[in-house]
Amino acid sequence: MTPSEAFAAIALAAVACDGSLDREEAQALRAQLEGRSPFRDLSEDTMGRLFDGLLEQLRRQGWESLISEAIPLLSTLQQETALAMAAQLVHCDRIVDPAEAEMLGRMAAQLNLSEARSAQILDVIALLNRDSLAS
Repeated sequence: MTPSEAFAAIALAAVACDGSLDREEAQALRAQLEGRSPFRDLSEDTMGRLFDGLLEQLRRQGWESLISEAIPLLSTLQQETALAMAAQLVHCDRIVDPAEAEMLGRMAAQLNLSEARSAQILDVIALLNRDSLAS
């Protein structure tokens, strides 16, 4: 697995950790990756093959294994971004269920980040997604 594949693996794990991958989550996953290097330069076929392989690995080994394999391949800076992206993807449907919260916590514990830094990242993403104007 390359660092790019590792980054995509973490994104996939974030949207699939609750046992489902709905259309809104798939669209959010695609949007998060398409704007980033090197994914924005990949063809549809190449992206399809990338996700076919990652989905197969996810089915065989589960999201925990996917994340555990991916994290060591990322630099500290990439790990920060991957955690923020995973948190953003978890929030895309406006509901963070217990399985998603567990995934974020377990992922954060494996990163080469301080507990305070991981908490800060997760807090900022939660704030950005809070519907503070709802009545």
